[in-house]
Amino acid sequence: MKTTKDTNAPGDSGDVRLTGIGKTYGSFTAVHPLDLTVPEGSFFALLGASGCGKTTTLRMIAGLEEPSVGTVHLGDQDVTALPPYKRPVNTVFQSYALFPHLDIFENVAFGLRRRGIKSVKKQVDEMLELVQLGEQARKKPHQLSGGQQQRVAVARALINHPKVLLLDEPLGALDLKLRRQMQLELKRIQTEVGITFVHVTHDQEEAMTMADTVAVMNAGRVEQLGSPADLYENPRTTFVANFLGTSNFIEAEVDSASGGELVLEAGGGKLILPEARNSAPTTAGGKVLVGVRPEKISLTHADDAGEIPGGRNRITGRIADSSFIGVSTQFVVDSPVCTDFEVYVQNIDRDARLVPGAEVVLHWNPAHTFGLDAAQDIDAGVETVEEEVA
Repeated sequence: MKTTKDTNAPGDSGDVRLTGIGKTYGSFTAVHPLDLTVPEGSFFALLGASGCGKTTTLRMIAGLEEPSVGTVHLGDQDVTALPPYKRPVNTVFQSYALFPHLDIFENVAFGLRRRGIKSVKKQVDEMLELVQLGEQARKKPHQLSGGQQQRVAVARALINHPKVLLLDEPLGALDLKLRRQMQLELKRIQTEVGITFVHVTHDQEEAMTMADTVAVMNAGRVEQLGSPADLYENPRTTFVANFLGTSNFIEAEVDSASGGELVLEAGGGKLILPEARNSAPTTAGGKVLVGVRPEKISLTHADDAGEIPGGRNRITGRIADSSFIGVSTQFVVDSPVCTDFEVYVQNIDRDARLVPGAEVVLHWNPAHTFGLDAAQDIDAGVETVEEEVA
């Protein structure tokens, strides 16, 4: 079911635009002034650890926080000075805040009845159909699962046809399996209703599963903005590289450049880095932090090193540890250029010789290599992720 838009509604079309918006509390800056545009009809995620400013940014869009500087536009409408109830937005929080004494139908109908609309059945039925809860209409909230209650909260927020739906850690209270199911449900709902969703989360998998565009926030700033695939494949900072998955880093030096490729020297060997995937200085002798994801690397026993195709980046090492994690085995390899080098190998005809103590060659396609400024902190983002998980 696709909802129809009221083209006469004020501020009903256009993007969400934040211009120079920032928030301070005394001497503490929660959000440094930033410019951000959320395209109309997109699923947009603000991703980051606790305290990074993502929820404060969301609350400034909602009108629940007053910006210290800057403006908020919804379409052509400047809503910076408007109270929350006058903005064409609705917010869904981690706590569902359903009325326990009302059944599901009346919870969803609440916003319409508050506006004085008498005939609500058609709209409520359509919204319950959208969230696949039509048969649960006369149940009370406590009779539903956590995922079903969350869908009721979404239906209640959408029935007033907001221009933007804001979601503040909406799946945080659900267990892992249900959370993954709800990720797909929310994406389906957003696609069907076609309105803008702005989603705050600390869960990188959640953001990458649902969002068209992700803004990674760190210490009150947007560290990088882009599609999930672009952020993962082409991180521009060590924070983004570590926050979105795991990265291995090698400290290298630029030897030469030609044909769109950089030749780097690391530990006495050579590595190839595509210039298009490098954000570090490219002058000869310049320092580069070479990054590669664990799943991009192949692991070959040293006895079979001669069978590795030419043109691949390669380093030697010794397996220090291995962990079976179901679909793959996680290896930790000590090498001259990087200690604790992580490699994920699919458990399909895995070489039985790949055990702790074995001499190995790690090799990968140079196209899967990215380069960052070596002045950055390699561990940026790692502690933050661990604290969030804890």
